[in-house]
Amino acid sequence: MRKFYLLLFLGVFSLPLFSFAVSTGSADTTAHRETAEEEFNAGVMIIDHIVDSYEWHIATLGHTHVSIPLPVILIDGGKLHLFSSSKFHHGHDAYKGFKIETAKGGNKGKIVKVVPGTMTTDSEAGMPVDLSITKNVVGVFVSFIVLLLVFFSVARSYKRTAGHAPKGLQSLLEPLILFVRDEIAKPSIGKHYERFMPFLLTIFFFIFFTNLIGLIPLFPGGANVTGNIAVTMVLALFTFFMTSFSANKSYWLHIFNTPGVPWWLKFPIPLFPIIEITGAVVKPFVLMIRLFANITAGHIIVLGFISLIFVFAKISPALGYGVSVVSVFFAIFISLLELLVAFIQAYVFTLLSALYFGMATEEHAHADGHH
Repeated sequence: MRKFYLLLFLGVFSLPLFSFAVSTGSADTTAHRETAEEEFNAGVMIIDHIVDSYEWHIATLGHTHVSIPLPVILIDGGKLHLFSSSKFHHGHDAYKGFKIETAKGGNKGKIVKVVPGTMTTDSEAGMPVDLSITKNVVGVFVSFIVLLLVFFSVARSYKRTAGHAPKGLQSLLEPLILFVRDEIAKPSIGKHYERFMPFLLTIFFFIFFTNLIGLIPLFPGGANVTGNIAVTMVLALFTFFMTSFSANKSYWLHIFNTPGVPWWLKFPIPLFPIIEITGAVVKPFVLMIRLFANITAGHIIVLGFISLIFVFAKISPALGYGVSVVSVFFAIFISLLELLVAFIQAYVFTLLSALYFGMATEEHAHADGHH
């Protein structure tokens, strides 16, 4: 089993670390070609820190950016292109007819095609299919690895200490496992709760661990995974499809032919079914937006407080030093608050998912049709 863990770690980190080793001396220590006179832009800085990236930024030393380049995988014209993101030199160069768009617009930060021999975007050439291993993808892998390591260890502990008091990591996580079962699954779903426990535990701990890892400012932490709407959309779709495929006959009956509703609200214009279907579709949308917005907002607030130091420093260095004390204090306070938010958002997402499952599997009384 230890060999399995080792291989799992090597498999996840092999691509970015191999790319890092190949590009040593270029991407890691390449001077970032910015002019010293460039004005600090708080909005640009914040957005650059919370969006996804084709490299994992470690630190900036003067004008030198220390980062781990990640693999770029593109399909264009039926051809596969595989290379390191260090070839883009932090977005300043094109490679193989592609570049990272830096101009403002809907494609900013994405890989686009360029006119050969130039840095001009070729808008008529379309966009390549992008399957790259980005920072958030690696962040998902990291959370996945942590989840496996933790719960394989807890599972072994349960086998070893059967009938005895829990110890170590098992004693730390058992209250959370029982909390999901007794305070979320049972009250929300009812007698069918055991069918959904594996999913509810997985979704709770994945979001919780991912949020916590995202608060760690050092590699392999710091990826804004649950602040990426594509990630939260996939999680919400899992809940939506599980709700739809596990729903019983009564659930669909109450959507398409709701008992107790006058016939003229269902035929000839299916007003009530349209409202019910819209509600079923909106539920995963709410899950997606709630998690994305809350996690992103926390990061923006922290970065906003830090930005105040540089904004006031442009007015007066002394003013910048004075504001730094207040800014750092509030940034630390919000960061500590985000620890609570990390748990709350995992709890809310899991609770709402459980409520949807309970609505889908609820046994309605036959008397409903006579109301």
